[in-house]
Parts: sequence; structure tokens; C-alpha cells
Amino acid sequence: MSQQTAPPPPYRPYRQVREATPHSRAVSCVRFSPCGRLLATESLDGTVALLSPSSLAVIAVLRGHSDGVSDLSWSMESYYLCSASDDRAIRIWDIRPVLAGGAQAAADRCIRVLKGHTNFVFSSNFNPQTSSQIASGGFDCTVRIWDVKNGRCTRAIEAHSEPVTSVHFIRDGSIVVSGSHDGSCKIWDAKTGACLKTVIDEKKPAVSFSMFSPNGKFILVAVLDYSLKLCNFATGKFLKVYSGHVNRQYCIQSAFSVTNGKYVVGGSEDNCVYIWDLQGRNILQKLEGHTDTVISVSCHPTENKIASGGLDNDRTVRLWVQDI
Repeated sequence: MSQQTAPPPPYRPYRQVREATPHSRAVSCVRFSPCGRLLATESLDGTVALLSPSSLAVIAVLRGHSDGVSDLSWSMESYYLCSASDDRAIRIWDIRPVLAGGAQAAADRCIRVLKGHTNFVFSSNFNPQTSSQIASGGFDCTVRIWDVKNGRCTRAIEAHSEPVTSVHFIRDGSIVVSGSHDGSCKIWDAKTGACLKTVIDEKKPAVSFSMFSPNGKFILVAVLDYSLKLCNFATGKFLKVYSGHVNRQYCIQSAFSVTNGKYVVGGSEDNCVYIWDLQGRNILQKLEGHTDTVISVSCHPTENKIASGGLDNDRTVRLWVQDI
């Protein structure tokens, strides 16, 4: 008799429970910390805010960038945060004082500024295995690997022919996936900088976002043709396509939700958050409330919570929880 897998838990709808406006311009990124104790947000106003993941109260504001900030990444132990900016720099912030409860609202916690990109830095990502390595991608079409301890760029990869929209490490930190406006999605060896595989090379439309799944077996790729695609990393084959949302202009960041069932969560240019069933590909829920494009979403690591951020005509960070 074959062993049967347990059926997925029944879907419980999400509802909005909090709303905050921690920035004066568009929210560009929202990220729960791996420890679940903080929600980091950033904005075109050049600031990074640290919020309570339950009340959305502002705990600290990190200032230092001279232009808008596009991407955030936490180190695995939640001690450090990196931010990628249009000022061509990546800043590393020490969050340990905030976690210890001693932070002042305007404290400058920047411990390192990484410079080398020659145009906007659009994406940055900590190696999940070590807080001493970061990957970044920018409008100079390069993917760069950084040694955080000495602030040096160890690899500058001429990765794409148009701006790089995303970089993301696999869970063991050995490889990086990148996406680009040139329509390609590629896999890089984090040590040597060698291109190991080209997952997509369609020229058009642009690849606006790419990330590895939590188990490292799949890549989620957003393309500016209204689709999110799930690719088997080993075979290069596309297994699922998630659609129904609107995405033709912006680089919208998506996420995997694994705390209660397995979902793909993404923003949309129709001002909604979409939740798809990972296996079934069907839309489970469409969360309404934002008044501009939802550019970024994040799923809490242990609780059934989603955070979302909206562009300039909205500027809000919203918190959604599942009904009990």
C-alpha cells in the first residue's frame, strides 16, 4: 500500500489588520527579518524604517542614502541589513542594538558602505550561510559579489546587456540567480563568477524579478507579460505559471508563503496583493486596500502574516493576517 501524503490545510482568508505610512515617498521594499521580530521597509525618500511586525509602529529610521532605496536583505541571523540605492551604494546596517531594545529613532547604524557600481544599485541579497557576503545587481548591467568584512568587491560580473533587476542566493549560498531587462535569467557560481546556466533568454519581455524557492529546487521568475513562472532549476523546465494579476511596467517583488499551506504571494499594478496556490496555480485570494501599485510583499517566517508596500499614490505599508 503506497504512502499517502497529507492533504494541504484548508485555505483561510487573509484580512488587513494594520496600516502605516512610515515614509514620505513610495514604499519600494518590505522585508520581515528571519527572526520575525522586525519588519524593514524602505522608500524612494532614501530612508530605511524598522517597524514592529505586529503594530507597524516605527522603532528606528536608518538614514544615510542620498537617493531612493530599491531593495533590502537581512542576514540570516537578523543582525545585519543591507540596502541597495540609486546613489550607487550598498549600505550595511548593524541591527543588533535595535533588537536589544536600545535604539534611538534616528540612530545611524551604518557600519559599511559598498561602492563600485557605476549606476543605480537595484538589488542586493545576503548569502544565507554567512553575513560576510552579499550579491548585488544594478543598472550598470553587472552582478557583483562583495566581502562585507573589508568592503571589497570580489567579483564584478558583466552579467547582462541591460539593467539587472534581481539577484538572489540559493539556500546553501553556492550560486546566485539574476534577472534582467534584457529578457534573460541566469545562474552564477558565487565563488568563480562563472555562468552555470541560462534559465531564460527570450530578449523580450523583461525579467523583472527572480528568486530561489526556500528548498532551493525551484526558481520563481516574474516577466513583464503579466506572468509569474516556477522553473525547475535542475532541468530548466517551467512547471507552473501564475497569472491573473497586472504586471507590465514595474519590477514587483514576490514571495513564497510556507507557514500554513504553500502559496505564492505577489503584488500587482491593479493595487492588489494576489495569493496563488503553489501547486494548483489558482488564485486563492485578492487583497484589496492599496491605492497604487503594490510593489513588494513579504511573508512572516513563522506566523501567517503578509506585509505589503505601495507606490507614491499610496505610500502605505499594510499588514494582513489569516482569520482564525
